[in-house]
Amino acid sequence: MPPIIRWILGALLLVQSLSLGASDRYALASGPVPPAPAMPTLTVLSYHDVRDDLRDAGNRDQSAISTDHLIAHFDWLYANGYHMVSLQQVLDAMNGGTPLPPQSVLLTFDDGLVSAYTRVFPLLRAYHYPALLALEGSWLDLPPGQRFNYNGSDCDRSCFLSWEQVNQMQASGLVELASHSYDLHHGVPANPQGNEFPAAVSLSYGTAGYEDEASYRRRVHDDLARSASQLQAHTGHRPRVIVWPYGAYTGVAQEEARAVGMPVSFSLDGQMAVQLTPGKTIPRLLVGDNIDVAGLATLMRSPSDASPQRIVQVDLDYVYDADPTQQEKNLSALLDRIKRMKPTQVWLQAYADPDGDGVADALYFPNRHLPMRADLFSRVSWQLRTRAGVDVYAWLPVLAFHPPAELRLPTLSDVRPGQPGQDHYRLAPWDDRVRAWVGDIYEDLAMHAPMVGLLFSDDAYLRDTDRLGPWAGESAAQRTASLIGFTQALTTRVQRWRLPLKTARNLYATVVFDPAAEAWFAQSLPAFIGAYDYTGLMAMPQLDQQADHADWYRRLAAAVAAQPGGIQRTVFELAAQDWRTQQPISAAQMGARMRLLQAQGARHLGYYPDNFITGQPPLEAIRPYISAADYPYREP
Repeated sequence: MPPIIRWILGALLLVQSLSLGASDRYALASGPVPPAPAMPTLTVLSYHDVRDDLRDAGNRDQSAISTDHLIAHFDWLYANGYHMVSLQQVLDAMNGGTPLPPQSVLLTFDDGLVSAYTRVFPLLRAYHYPALLALEGSWLDLPPGQRFNYNGSDCDRSCFLSWEQVNQMQASGLVELASHSYDLHHGVPANPQGNEFPAAVSLSYGTAGYEDEASYRRRVHDDLARSASQLQAHTGHRPRVIVWPYGAYTGVAQEEARAVGMPVSFSLDGQMAVQLTPGKTIPRLLVGDNIDVAGLATLMRSPSDASPQRIVQVDLDYVYDADPTQQEKNLSALLDRIKRMKPTQVWLQAYADPDGDGVADALYFPNRHLPMRADLFSRVSWQLRTRAGVDVYAWLPVLAFHPPAELRLPTLSDVRPGQPGQDHYRLAPWDDRVRAWVGDIYEDLAMHAPMVGLLFSDDAYLRDTDRLGPWAGESAAQRTASLIGFTQALTTRVQRWRLPLKTARNLYATVVFDPAAEAWFAQSLPAFIGAYDYTGLMAMPQLDQQADHADWYRRLAAAVAAQPGGIQRTVFELAAQDWRTQQPISAAQMGARMRLLQAQGARHLGYYPDNFITGQPPLEAIRPYISAADYPYREP
């Protein structure tokens, strides 16, 4: 199975909890506003091919479903009170019109396969179910005799709908047509190593280097315009919807879709949508692996963000080697270890820090400001996603960058890069030049590398003794908010290229035990819970010069649990190394602490560092504690 198809099948999503709020003006004019009724949830199901040979062991199309299973799905949806809605009903509700009925479902079918007419359309008419059909233009334009591999099948033009069939479906009033691009449903080489990423979201890489933003915009714009013109020419209607190939999209691509008349877009984000908002991409739930009714029920009723997260934080410095052959061996060791360990996420270093001082002197991606040690992050991130099946967060400093001296960017203190001590070298986040300079680095990362999230590192703190500039007169809480605002501005820069995007930020345990320490860090657990998807709480007593006793972890877990949303949003990140002695901590001790935290209610667990070169912590010893697998033990 090609990597991109495996990547698609890793994206399972559920859209729910869509609500509309009352206006402030109504509250001022009429007094207290009664609670608005909750908006009924919307689940968008994404199907592909429907076929009857899926029991053949040689079939490799994991996105397909059998006809009998699709019929069973339709029966189950009807029997359980789900309401199939049309795109127009969704748009009306999105724009403040008639609310959706309870348990609303929108059916979508991608790619324009002939089974949409021969197998799906008769069922839509029998059940009177509306649907959205997304057509990939180049496949409907295949010249006679031309063949290609579609999800493991040798296909020619006969695999896809004829325009006569398309028009019959549209004329029924049950089917609305959408663009699935003209020819973006493939990968493009996106780094020097030749990894192929989805064409709609990636700057292509060739002999002249990376595509620039203007060329990328033009490529996406021209493709979507061609798709819209093709549909208008054959059906008389221009599409108002883009269904992104592989569910992958960027903010820049969305701008180009709107520019050619497609303001509505669908993805496969796996991200919860809280309200129907015009201009916001609507996530879908991918129905694959020929799942039966029980599988569909589980898929629809299990929110994607409900499962416990298991996180391993990895130094990319361990992968890098000046010898390309050794570097590939290091990467293979990492991939093999993570694949066997089966965590849910890897927080992956995107900057070079060989001296371990926490300051970025170079980066592992092309950028406009710092040396590139190697163009490595995109390759490792993509391989982890497609070969090891984990979500990758890019781990970057917030303030600890070492710019060229001639820039004379202001710093928070007189600490110099590489200088021993308790503090990081940190740039001043209140300075507009620093904000723009660091923002460029974050956007450059997003332009060149796949990721699902950002980890803001532990250098993001402010001392009350720092040179705080215009922030000097702020209270501790205000400085916390100001620093959060800086990270949110960085997130916005990244979101031009990576959507949807999760965020996590490291937090020192001292602040959790003693909220008054906010004055010394500009950090706050309640504030972080409200600002980020996850708080990476450094559950490392060694950092605070504390003894590693069970009671320390119990008190930490209790303090987190006392905060609303604390357990749901906090990752307890343990140390795999004693920072005072530089000696490894045994997997047995780490595991005992993880079990203790779980007994106190902790939901999300992780550790740092993972030394996949030396095998520390030992794989078989740590796997039962950190794996998200159903059977996290050595197979008999």
